[in-house]
Amino acid sequence: MSNRRFSALDKALAHTTQKAPDYPSRITGLYGADVFGDRVMRDYLPEDVFKAVAGHKNKAEPIDRKIADQVASAMKSWALSKGATHYCHWFMPLNGATAEKHDAFFTPALDNQSMEMFGGAQLVLQEPDASSLPSGGLRNTFEARGYTAWDPSSPAFIVDNTLCIPTIFIAYTGESLDFKMPLLKSISVLDKVAVEVCQMFDKSIEQVFPTLGWEQEYFLVDEALFHARPDLVMTGRTLLGHIPAKGQQMEDHYFGAIPSRVSSFMKAFELEAWKLGIPVKTRHNEVAPNQYELAPVYEEANIAVDHNQLVMGIMDRVARKHRFRVLFHEKPFAGVNGSGKHNNYSLATNTGKNLLSPGHTPKTNLLFLTFFVNIIKAVHEHAELLRAVIASAGNDHRLGANEAPPAIVSIFIGSQLTGILDDLEKMVKEKKMSPDEKTELKLNIGKIPRLIIDNTDRNRTSPLAFTGNKFEFRAVGSSANCGPSLIVLNTILADSLKIFKKQVDKAMDQGVDKDEAIFRTLRRFIMESRNILFEGNGYGEEWVREAEKRGLSNISNTPDALAAYISDKTKSLFVETGVFSERELVARWEIRHENYAKVIQIESRSLADLAGNHIIPTAIRYQNILVENVRGLKEILPPEQFKRQSELQVYVIGKISDHISSIRQYVKEMIEKRKEANALETPEHRSAFYCREVLPYFDKIRYHVDKLEVLIDDELWTLPKYRELLFVK
Repeated sequence: MSNRRFSALDKALAHTTQKAPDYPSRITGLYGADVFGDRVMRDYLPEDVFKAVAGHKNKAEPIDRKIADQVASAMKSWALSKGATHYCHWFMPLNGATAEKHDAFFTPALDNQSMEMFGGAQLVLQEPDASSLPSGGLRNTFEARGYTAWDPSSPAFIVDNTLCIPTIFIAYTGESLDFKMPLLKSISVLDKVAVEVCQMFDKSIEQVFPTLGWEQEYFLVDEALFHARPDLVMTGRTLLGHIPAKGQQMEDHYFGAIPSRVSSFMKAFELEAWKLGIPVKTRHNEVAPNQYELAPVYEEANIAVDHNQLVMGIMDRVARKHRFRVLFHEKPFAGVNGSGKHNNYSLATNTGKNLLSPGHTPKTNLLFLTFFVNIIKAVHEHAELLRAVIASAGNDHRLGANEAPPAIVSIFIGSQLTGILDDLEKMVKEKKMSPDEKTELKLNIGKIPRLIIDNTDRNRTSPLAFTGNKFEFRAVGSSANCGPSLIVLNTILADSLKIFKKQVDKAMDQGVDKDEAIFRTLRRFIMESRNILFEGNGYGEEWVREAEKRGLSNISNTPDALAAYISDKTKSLFVETGVFSERELVARWEIRHENYAKVIQIESRSLADLAGNHIIPTAIRYQNILVENVRGLKEILPPEQFKRQSELQVYVIGKISDHISSIRQYVKEMIEKRKEANALETPEHRSAFYCREVLPYFDKIRYHVDKLEVLIDDELWTLPKYRELLFVK
């Protein structure tokens, strides 16, 4: 068949299944083989140099040039032994992706010879011409100079014969142009104040760092079908498509047997991930057809963010070899679940303790409660900022649907921990506690380990849920970089802990003993943060009404949500902690508005193209076939028989005409609105106009197109349908 859709189907069905790679007998022998980590550095570096590098991993200080030269020499030797030919600084600009510029190791020498060169200068600092990357006004297009600087805390690695060196990216002025530099700052800020709080309980704790376990959801689509859908190619999601008879309602895909072709793809990208030291551990079918998930073991937050960005790139490359395309969009298909990136957040110490895991004594559990309550307090104080940081055009489609938390930020902690907080609030008064009251309270706190096991269920409707030893931030979008969410969580927690420590110290200065001062401060924090705690169904209308009574925000779209990025409270938070300057913060706010407007603009143009070049011509072609058929019937059939047989076709011809007229009218109006939007000068006005004036046309146009899909002859329809996109293996 010449039909574009059936040609794509033929290609999809004729694919050759890529053979899954053979797993090694022991994965441990392969793990980290392409990483210049501690194990390799010990082999390639003198002991004193290795210790010097290890000592710089958690310091924001320039590394000594002699040490840098020795590390660079070792890196080069190792990389060449692994077959590397090039090196690059690998960084995360503010477009949400990763960036790299490759340089060959070889340098021409005399007599037409060459030699491999890579020194400390190339390792520590480079100057990429990155003027076209987003800066949010931090520099002009003609100001091309930007610098990438080595991040010793994240190990170098080899991908496709290139040595990749994780770096930060800064402007000539020293201002951050990436996600990594503020993430490292937020980790440092949190470490300082968290250690001060921890030492009120345990003097052996000298370092605190956030850990992250991300869960990556995604869809797989056959490559041939992907290319036959211009909307998928241009936007990463389907702008049109009638919901199939069978979607996810049978609940037969979730945790089902993984199809063999998909399994081959998974095994291939897992091997590549393990070589890069990425601890991917879990894989399974997700709820929607052709939707899947992978999850790693927890890691230090900075490295976990690097690894998530790496994994998405690996998945894309491997999928192409298996004739798939990976969809990371938050809502690629209407009517079935979208995809998120659940960020499981916790805090670890140099002593090996998880601060969000209860201990075995009242003392260790009071330390747990301190950080537990401070996170609740931090989220309550900065709920709108958390909503802003996960806002995007894609996530707006997902939040509040049946598979994702609502746009109202709340925290689920479970009934048992709610009871503990209730007891703490009731028993502690702003007066001196009796010895019996203190003993009873401490005994109650000491019971937490017994109570918490299997008593904190996972509330799928909660944006932020405590799940035993971590907070799961479920609202992050599947295509997002994990960095911005962690920057906010780290910074708001550091701010809350700083206030907590100040209030405890003040009470102690007034003669209150330490434990009682801690109890009193925690009680105040609990009372002030009650409104953010919610145990029920986040999808219900009752919660919408209840949240409004509590004074919680319900912000449904990205342009409105982004206002929290530059509120006075947010500016004060980030400037005082030093994580962002005001200029850096405003730049990110501007970039987010620009990105939103560009996404809706591209989707709008793609939708108009589909309507004008695919849908309407197909509808007219089918309509003409029906018209000719009616004319032919009239010539050969008796009047009564003609009337009976032609009634339905005449009805369909009329419905097609109505839908074509509506599509044409709405597309014309949408284009005019888009022109108005593009004429607006400021990014925030442009994004708001696209949201309120352009985006509503998407559903109007789609309604009529999807109606045509079920009216028009299947063989004439040029676009692969949902039943093909979601079920062809």
